[in-house]
Amino acid sequence: MANFNIIKGDITKVHVDAIVNAANTALAGGDGVDGAIHRAAGSQLDEACRKLNGCPTGEAKVTPGFNLPAKFIIHTPGPIWHGGNHNEAQLLRNCYVNSLKRAVENHCLTVAFPSISTGIYDFPLNQAAKIATEAIKNFNMPLDVTMVCFDSETYQAYLQAK
Repeated sequence: MANFNIIKGDITKVHVDAIVNAANTALAGGDGVDGAIHRAAGSQLDEACRKLNGCPTGEAKVTPGFNLPAKFIIHTPGPIWHGGNHNEAQLLRNCYVNSLKRAVENHCLTVAFPSISTGIYDFPLNQAAKIATEAIKNFNMPLDVTMVCFDSETYQAYLQAK
C-alpha cells in the first residue's frame, strides 16, 4: 500500500524522486501545472518530450527532471471532461495507476502528483479527488505519494476525499 500525504504548495519545488505532470497528449508544455513544470525544468524538457512522440490519455511516459529537484518527470495526459459519459473516470484512474507503475519501474520511492484534469480540462474536483485518492491508496507498492495542491479549494477537496 502506498503511503499518502496531501500538502498545499508548488509541485515544481517538491523534493521527491518523481513528480507527475498533468500533460497534454502532445507532451508540449501548455497551461497550468504543465506549463509551470516545463518552465521550471528548462528547455531540455521540451527536447526530451518531442522524442517521446506524444502520449495517449491515461498512459504515462518518463523524462529526466532536468532543472527540477525531482530526478524524473512522469507525464500523463488526463481526460477532458465531456459530462462523464465518455470513460473519463476510468481514464483518470489510469493516469494515476500508470504513473505509479512508471515510478516503480524507475526505482522511485517518493512521488508527487498534481490534481490531474481539474484545471482547464474541467473534471469535477470532488469526483477527481475521490478517484485519485482511491487509485493511490489501492496501489499495492511501498511508495510515499504526495498530492501537491496548488490552491486551498483543491487542498480541501483532497483532504475530504482521503
